[in-house]
Amino acid sequence: MSQPARDVALKDIAIKDVVIVGAGPVGLCLALELAALDLSVTLIDAAPYTALASPDDDGREIALTHVSREQLAAAGIDIPEEQMAPIREAHLYNGASPRGMILASARGKGQGREGQDSIGQLVANQVIRQAAFEAVQGVERIELVTGRRVSALGAGPGWRSVLLDDQAQIPARLVVAADGRLSATRRLAGLSAQIHDTGQRLLVRRMAHSRPHRQTTWSWFHGERGLALLPLAGNTASLVMTLPSRDAERFKALSSDAFAAEATRLYQGSVGEMTCLDALHDYPLTVSHADRLVADRVALVGDAALGLHPVTAHGFNVGLASVRRLVEALTSHAGTTADVGAAAGLASYARHHQRAIVPLWHASRALVALYSDTRPPARLVRHLALGAARQAAPLQWLMEGYLAKSPVRR
Repeated sequence: MSQPARDVALKDIAIKDVVIVGAGPVGLCLALELAALDLSVTLIDAAPYTALASPDDDGREIALTHVSREQLAAAGIDIPEEQMAPIREAHLYNGASPRGMILASARGKGQGREGQDSIGQLVANQVIRQAAFEAVQGVERIELVTGRRVSALGAGPGWRSVLLDDQAQIPARLVVAADGRLSATRRLAGLSAQIHDTGQRLLVRRMAHSRPHRQTTWSWFHGERGLALLPLAGNTASLVMTLPSRDAERFKALSSDAFAAEATRLYQGSVGEMTCLDALHDYPLTVSHADRLVADRVALVGDAALGLHPVTAHGFNVGLASVRRLVEALTSHAGTTADVGAAAGLASYARHHQRAIVPLWHASRALVALYSDTRPPARLVRHLALGAARQAAPLQWLMEGYLAKSPVRR
């Protein structure tokens, strides 16, 4: 862990190539990819060192595409095979209807890439965070500053600086905000965002069940209530519920046995009788989209750029895609990356990433609006849409193609 920087005149401080605010997996992956280009990187996080080195289990599971897994591995973030649970099929249902839509499948055919028998893997968020943190240890060109918050951004000819809450100042050619969908760094840079508090809560809990899940994810929409089941190792799964606050409070008040009985009923016995394996985790559900992704020598990545609704299941993958696009833009425009914060590279990144995420933002908002609408016309539209989608092989192929995009360019 770095010692707090001395409060000295800026002219006496060496200017870093990049300062990244936020040492989550996206920020850590970006630091590793930039350090591999021989750039000097300082990572800043408000959490103490111990919390980053040994992250708590927050109950969340991350769906990794094959592309994301390859990107993490290429950056040096190693996730053991035994800590991954394969996903072979994904289903979507409208309420209690027994007929749903297959979003993607690896059953009976390949995914366009030899040897793949899954559409992705589920990995605990805790596992990814710890693996990413361990990967940066001992990397010579990465400095880690923990337990400090950024209170202001400064600027000068050819640099920006972050002012920490202990008054230390760190200048860099580029400042990257990787501090989440409510990013304070984004606000300090003067970059506006559309932030929508859905008024819902996200409840997650790992469960055991009596019938096999067949490595299939299920999603059900019942008006304001959204339910998902994510297949883990053996006969275990992660339940994900998006609920109005009043319903979330009711679920939180249930005993483990009562919760399991209610979950078995709500999930329509899809995996038989359920029992609780661990604690119930509760999160407010907020989605966000930055109006602009860059400012003068500032760039947004991960959830600071786009914080998606969990219905998409691709929030982390989109975050890693922002890392890939930023690194590619900086190297293609700077060449030697002599000035990693130059305007041309940032403009290229903003153009390409915004082009990719704007459709995702609007599609996810429209999907959530459609499936949370309880009025009869909306129910009819959902019924017709799923009926059409069941017959639409191109739609399924489009989703499967997205999950199996070409690997990261090197």
